[in-house]
Amino acid sequence: MNHQLDKLHPYPFEKLNKLKTGITPPASLSHIALSIGEPKHESPAFVRDELVNQLTTLSSYPLTRGLPELRQAICQWLTSRFSLKDNSLDAEQHVLPVNGTREALFAFAQAMVDSSENPLVMMPNPFYQIYEGAALLAGAEPCYLNTIAENGFIPDFDGVSEATWQRCQLLYICSPGNPTGAVIGMDTLTQLIELAVKYDFIIASDECYSEIYQDENNPPVGLLQAANKMGNHEYKRCVVFHSLSKRSNLPGLRSGFVAGDAEIIAKFLKYRTYHGCAMPVHHQYASIKAWNDEQHVKDNRDLYQQKFNAVLDILSPVLDVQMPEASFYLWPETPVDDETFARELFARQNVTVLPGRYLSRDAEGNNPGENRVRMALVAPLDECIEAAQRVKHLIETL
Repeated sequence: MNHQLDKLHPYPFEKLNKLKTGITPPASLSHIALSIGEPKHESPAFVRDELVNQLTTLSSYPLTRGLPELRQAICQWLTSRFSLKDNSLDAEQHVLPVNGTREALFAFAQAMVDSSENPLVMMPNPFYQIYEGAALLAGAEPCYLNTIAENGFIPDFDGVSEATWQRCQLLYICSPGNPTGAVIGMDTLTQLIELAVKYDFIIASDECYSEIYQDENNPPVGLLQAANKMGNHEYKRCVVFHSLSKRSNLPGLRSGFVAGDAEIIAKFLKYRTYHGCAMPVHHQYASIKAWNDEQHVKDNRDLYQQKFNAVLDILSPVLDVQMPEASFYLWPETPVDDETFARELFARQNVTVLPGRYLSRDAEGNNPGENRVRMALVAPLDECIEAAQRVKHLIETL
């Protein structure tokens, strides 16, 4: 048995279920879940239609590297979205389709980490727990970089010691951030690429929320965009992870991609060939349709903007909460500790939110998730408004 399994923490939702055990919320109030980041907007009909139209491909084994047409569509999307140099991405070398970013973010560490070298895998704190589990099962030590309000919810990379950088083999970043919605800027991304070159580590940039943002004239920048601006047109030491789950409301399609440094992608492809995780062919054809269309993505952003505006109008007078730069989360401070707040909100108002401490670890003398909760505005607009009103009522009666 792999002894590293014993190091894994319970998943946040296991802790949440335990917190709610024995509580019976008011039967008169329907349950509203703001705890899990599962998009609830309607999936694009043209993607569903393509999925059905391609069912005849079920008779063929899919290739791990994916269809050339899908890889080309991804290259075109990346080049357009992030203003990359024309033809700097080669569909044969720089892109690999994956079954959603979750499995790819996990598998990436298994393929990239050399456990014989006393490795560190660095990650933001709070974080997507896959980063931590991937590091532990790869035989690495997780290193948590706190994201706090004083730093705009961006890790203080300047405060990282040289000894820590020297041990780092892999740096996970998440921009826009989960749960904070903070966007890492161009200057910081450039700094990280320079550090990766100096200390010889890989940057794995989780950008699955990149297409949900507030300002249509100022979309979040990406790691490949920063590399391109530096003249690093081979995207050395840079790998990005993107998904259709949030962008296109297709979480059940399990479709995403990894792109960047050709040498790294080749090694990851070798690993995945043995891993046995090729994307079904009909999913690939449906994915091409999704990556080639932007109107449904803008429509999606408009729906989230409506929800943010309505919910913040209700909550801002009673709660320390701000509009995030991007993503579909709110990350407010709570008037009581986060577990108590989440428990009382469920018990009294039948609304579920996720305590911030469940997404964080103690580091640098504190847990940056304590006294915050994550609210995912994924429910329909009327349910989000109703949930906000119930939250407000709870706060007024605490």
